[in-house]
Amino acid sequence: MALIKRALISVTDKTGIVEFAAGLRDLGVDIISTGGTARALHEGGVAVREVSEVTGFPEMLDGRLKTINPRIAGGVLAMRANPEHMRSLEEHKIPAIDMVVVNLYAFEKVASKQGASMHELIENIDIGGPTLIRAAAKNYQDVAVVASPEDYAAILQELHERKGELSEPTLWRLAQKAFALTAAYDRAISTRLSRVGAEEERGLPAFLDIRAPRALDLRYGENPHQSAALYTNRRGGIAGAEQLQGKELSYNNLVDLDAAWQLIQEFHQPASAIIKHTNPCGCAEADTLSESYRRAFEADPVSAYGGVLAFNRTLDEETAREIAKTFIEAIAAPDYEPGVRTVLGGKKNLRMLKVDPAPADEPVVKSISGGYLVQTADTHRLDRADCQVKTERAPTEEEWHALLFGWKVCKHVKSNAIVYARAGQAISVGAGQMSRVDSVKVGAMKAVLPLQGTVLASDAFFPFPDGVEEAAKHGITAVIQPGGSVRDDDVVAAANKLGLAMVFTGVRHFRH
Repeated sequence: MALIKRALISVTDKTGIVEFAAGLRDLGVDIISTGGTARALHEGGVAVREVSEVTGFPEMLDGRLKTINPRIAGGVLAMRANPEHMRSLEEHKIPAIDMVVVNLYAFEKVASKQGASMHELIENIDIGGPTLIRAAAKNYQDVAVVASPEDYAAILQELHERKGELSEPTLWRLAQKAFALTAAYDRAISTRLSRVGAEEERGLPAFLDIRAPRALDLRYGENPHQSAALYTNRRGGIAGAEQLQGKELSYNNLVDLDAAWQLIQEFHQPASAIIKHTNPCGCAEADTLSESYRRAFEADPVSAYGGVLAFNRTLDEETAREIAKTFIEAIAAPDYEPGVRTVLGGKKNLRMLKVDPAPADEPVVKSISGGYLVQTADTHRLDRADCQVKTERAPTEEEWHALLFGWKVCKHVKSNAIVYARAGQAISVGAGQMSRVDSVKVGAMKAVLPLQGTVLASDAFFPFPDGVEEAAKHGITAVIQPGGSVRDDDVVAAANKLGLAMVFTGVRHFRH
């Protein structure tokens, strides 16, 4: 444990610092401070000694040199149980420092600014702060290191309860937190500066750096014999969502919710998505959210049972009443009308998540044995002008609407992916088959609604005409696909023979 008699305070984030310092002074703690922090404390009525009084040197070099001095570092690093250390402090008249209250220049905030200059980046690299934090953490048994305003209240309470002392578990917890902070800070600097003056390979970093705190322990992973947890250091998206209701989230819930949330971001009109085992079993857009949900649900009510929902609008009471008619595992929406909690509140296990937007261009990371695969996010949006009509017959306006809608849904189906669609409504999905023609067959087999007059979307090219010929048996009228097969001419010829319209996108959307 450590008796706190003297504290060094030098903070960039001054949240709560005056109150904290005043609390320390009330306990008889002598306070040493620097620059802007000292001014803030003086203005707040807290008596402090300037660090220059201790070091014998003024702050200089535009504030770059303040605390890097033996008379500060020695007071932090000296081990109280080491007689030689204490004799050195006494010989050189170095005051022992029992608490270091430091937080760092906001490098990450500056680095995230669009167009931040090299000068801004360099000037926001903290030098003295990390040095003091690491020194105090190294000597944790004698020195408390406080690097976050969120710890102020608990520390003051413990100091009051223990008559000016902090326990060893508290000192160790603070040290662990401090080392994590400086590691993350150095990592942020290294990651950002590695992009300066070097061409990134298609937007991917030279080094993959993944570090995030554990945010949520999960009961188990994909299966009960696997351990799992959620890690995140970002706000927004499914990982940063606020759970409003329901039992704890599972690993599979989170995977399905993310799939549903990513799909629903494709649409501008009110839209609903129903996901089962990461694949859409229903998706629709309409003038109202409730109508979009009814159209999504009617495509496959059996698979929708126990599914996961996502909406791109505030969930309203009318839609909630439709949802209440069946068993649903979880819902993701940007917000909820007040009455929704009343309508769905009786479903105690139903998880309801309020989700804020997340950056759409975050890299996608997957682990494989021995390493990681990283790719840029598939943010491609198809415009009608980008499509090439390859058949003798061009799509009608109605078919164009259906094709472009089906293409958006197909992008979020596991490959090989096939979607039967009408304008604004997915009718049936064939997912994850080993051959494309089998996905066509599975989609037709699962169809609840009539396929006559639907269109077909395929995430990759048709290697043979058989997929198109099979779909035509079920009444489709048009096809959208990337093209690019060595047998494209044969596939187009088959479409012409069958009287189908076919367009090529030139873009593939595999999802493995």
